[in-house]
Amino acid sequence: MVRVTEIAAGKIKELMHREGRPADHGLRLKVIGGGCSGLQYQLDFDGAVREDDSVVKAHGIRVFVDMKSALFLTDTELDYDDGLMGTGFRFNNPNAKNQCGCGESFSV
Repeated sequence: MVRVTEIAAGKIKELMHREGRPADHGLRLKVIGGGCSGLQYQLDFDGAVREDDSVVKAHGIRVFVDMKSALFLTDTELDYDDGLMGTGFRFNNPNAKNQCGCGESFSV
């Protein structure tokens, strides 16, 4: 399933606090059609675990992944980078065969 780095978990906690989200909320990670490579990642906060969700617990946060998205996210690492070359969440997805230049869309 998905792995979350400690740095990414810290940023998720920070964003949840900034938005006033309760501690029982989690990050919903989803794969949807779109982007220049065909598939793209979608992140949002969610307070409800759905019936077909897998729940990943890491470093004090929860990540919800629906069954369809999980097919594309096996062994993916969610990281956060705050460097000179750009700031944001990064997906290290071994299933991605191609990825666009900005890293927000991919194909399998």
